[in-house]
Amino acid sequence: MIRLRALAVAMLCVLIAHAVGATTYYVATTGNDGGAGTAAAPWLTLQHAGDVAKAGDSVIVAPGTYQGFRPRQSGTATAPIQFLAQPGTVVTSPGSANSNSDNIWVRDVNYIVIDGFESRNAPRAGIAVQGEPDGNASGVVIRNCFCHNNGRWGIFTGFARDLLIQNNETSFSAAEHGIYVSNSGDRPTVRGNRVHDNNASGIQLNADPAEQGSDPTDPQGDGIIDNAIIEANVIHDNGVAGGAAINLASVRFSTVRNNILYNNHASGIAGWDDGDGNQYGSHDNRMIGNTIVQASDGRFAVSLKDGSINNVVKDNILIHPGGRGSLEVDASSQPGLNSDYNIVVNRFSDNVNFLTLAQWRALGSGFDPHSIVSSVSAVFVNPAANDYHPSYNSPSLNAGTLLPDLTTDIDGRPRPLGLGVDIGAYEAPVALPAAPTASPTPTFTPRLPTPTRTHAPTRTPTATVVHRPTATATPNRAAVLDWLSRWWRPW
Repeated sequence: MIRLRALAVAMLCVLIAHAVGATTYYVATTGNDGGAGTAAAPWLTLQHAGDVAKAGDSVIVAPGTYQGFRPRQSGTATAPIQFLAQPGTVVTSPGSANSNSDNIWVRDVNYIVIDGFESRNAPRAGIAVQGEPDGNASGVVIRNCFCHNNGRWGIFTGFARDLLIQNNETSFSAAEHGIYVSNSGDRPTVRGNRVHDNNASGIQLNADPAEQGSDPTDPQGDGIIDNAIIEANVIHDNGVAGGAAINLASVRFSTVRNNILYNNHASGIAGWDDGDGNQYGSHDNRMIGNTIVQASDGRFAVSLKDGSINNVVKDNILIHPGGRGSLEVDASSQPGLNSDYNIVVNRFSDNVNFLTLAQWRALGSGFDPHSIVSSVSAVFVNPAANDYHPSYNSPSLNAGTLLPDLTTDIDGRPRPLGLGVDIGAYEAPVALPAAPTASPTPTFTPRLPTPTRTHAPTRTPTATVVHRPTATATPNRAAVLDWLSRWWRPW
């Protein structure tokens, strides 16, 4: 007992020492780097804050326009260094320490939080995080940032593991991608971002097998990204120069779920080997609960090639309104494919021939035996306004299969809410009206996973609330109860 009490006292002392040691600094366009960095005497430059801040410190940045910066010290898992921008904080150029032409550059340091910055007009990336093949940067968080009109990427990372990229907007990247996670960085989470109008991919995870470290058995530089989570992102109008909306090169044991992809001009979700051989294919991934509506000039909704085996494709809406189709899987990627309970169009491919759903099913037992052929107009409330909630009589309602790692929808609603799981990113919400009515229902603006930004307008739709039907063709007591219990309500 005495030993336990002494240990508790020691731990409390450590916590108190940490709390006393952590400092909050301030930066403002009216400041002076010779000052104390307090609210009353803020610093002038972000780089001075980046030079001084240490583990546990926070830097509050007042609205204004700044040069970028590079943090010089690492935080810890329990005491990160936080750079917290107030609304109206804009970084328009790299700082003096950023030799790589990125506006905000997190290089060879760990546990840094970059929160709330608008970063634009960078020659390369709006925000970049980089480590080394034998020493990845770890635990970096990029959230609530708006990276647009940058020269190559909105957000870029390389040799960085245990990332969190959340609730950002990345758009109008001139050369390449909105979000690019590269170089063997395991366990990234890319969640709740709005990614649009980028020249190439929306979100690309490319492990770059050709750029391995000196020890290819070291996970920090093995040319593979493992255990990624890509979820609840809205990704649209990317890929005019090529590059899938979600592009996976040498990515394994990862989950892609509850994303909404529309009007992208290359593939929807692509898995491949980055051109380095089938041994580097993207395998053992789960693509579940996504809504994908391709542009008419786009490629397939899901494309798996070059040894991308053992993938699961379930509970997705995979619609192509043009000449391509739902899934394209080459012969090297067909082993272990488990694709089912999807809404599809009647066109598939083995990368040699176009196939009907019946011909596709004949290729193997895991080739969509329960999937349903449908169309944009039959599935969604208002696709012309890019509202991809299910319509009153959508074939997606109750038609999915219960999956252990798909327990909520893009808005956090539990699955299922009635007789079955709904296919796609949305699960119809619960409400209990006094009685069913056919009268007009109110309009609403659907909630997207990221906040609306004031910039060049994006197509955020308004939609009409509709009532939810049962998926049962003949009315019965259970169906009526499901209809009543799952009445639509405004978001």
